[in-house]
Amino acid sequence: MSTVDDLILKVDNLQTQFDLGRRVVRAVNGVSFNVRKGRTLGIVGESGCGKSVTAHSILQLLPRLGKITEGSITYYKDQQEVVLSQLKRNGTAIRSIRGKEIGMIFQDPMASLNPVYTIGDQICENLQQHEPISRKEAMEKAVEMLTLLGIPKVSARMKDYPHQFSGGMKQRVMIAMAMVCKPRLLIADEPTTALDVTIQAQILELMKDVQAQYGTSIILITHNMGIVADMADDVAVMYMGRIVEFGSVRQVLGSPQHPYTQALLRSVPVLGIDPNARLQTIRGSTPDPSEKLEGCEFAPRCDYAADRCRTVPSESILPDGHRVRCWNCRGGIA
Repeated sequence: MSTVDDLILKVDNLQTQFDLGRRVVRAVNGVSFNVRKGRTLGIVGESGCGKSVTAHSILQLLPRLGKITEGSITYYKDQQEVVLSQLKRNGTAIRSIRGKEIGMIFQDPMASLNPVYTIGDQICENLQQHEPISRKEAMEKAVEMLTLLGIPKVSARMKDYPHQFSGGMKQRVMIAMAMVCKPRLLIADEPTTALDVTIQAQILELMKDVQAQYGTSIILITHNMGIVADMADDVAVMYMGRIVEFGSVRQVLGSPQHPYTQALLRSVPVLGIDPNARLQTIRGSTPDPSEKLEGCEFAPRCDYAADRCRTVPSESILPDGHRVRCWNCRGGIA
């Protein structure tokens, strides 16, 4: 159980929607979770389940058509509570927290880095925005962080532009920008997307090193169960804007209770599998989030759906604290 002294972030019944003319897309629909100090929370699920929207809601980085309609996001700083969900999107208060207190590694470094500014300029801008230091001091800190992240010939590369870096190097630069102010919480949105497995392993190892050195809490957003098993302490499984299962990595991956979590794990390739064997898939497709469904959203794709699944399931809390949003949380192949 988390105590207030142990918490760095609390998300309670978060609901975020996008108004698209006659359609309303409920991207996040009643999400609740805690992030503990020095721990890593993995958020997993298929594309479109609401993982990234949840992360953007935390920092008020939603596009113009998106808005938080209900719930709260509370950041705990020096025994004070800052309700992030009540701050103005571009106000001084939230801008003082973005990058300084809470850093974010965005999903696509190709689109997140400004192509007309050097790498050094972009990292220093973040530093000087939040700390009263000179340009020279900012450059020194930027060099120190890039060196820690394994970029060779740092002093020369500080003058290079994003197009002069490989995909893996761009991702390291993104991590440097997110970590240079030593934030207490780091949100990593698919930090290894489009990288080969060798670079993926290096990036994840770098994140572990940074966490160990600075005691940083991490929210790791991914669809890769292997990364979650390696990095996370706690796991939230999302489907259709809801958390359908939450617990420690041992509980969720070792004893999955929700049929959706079980299906995700069955679809993961296993080393030594018969090369002629077909990977299992989750039948059907994710419903349109603008349509209101009766009962459990996963029921149309679930192998264990019953009549009672036509009504909305309540969340069950097992004796070990494992949370499952399913009428039959002990069913299936757990």
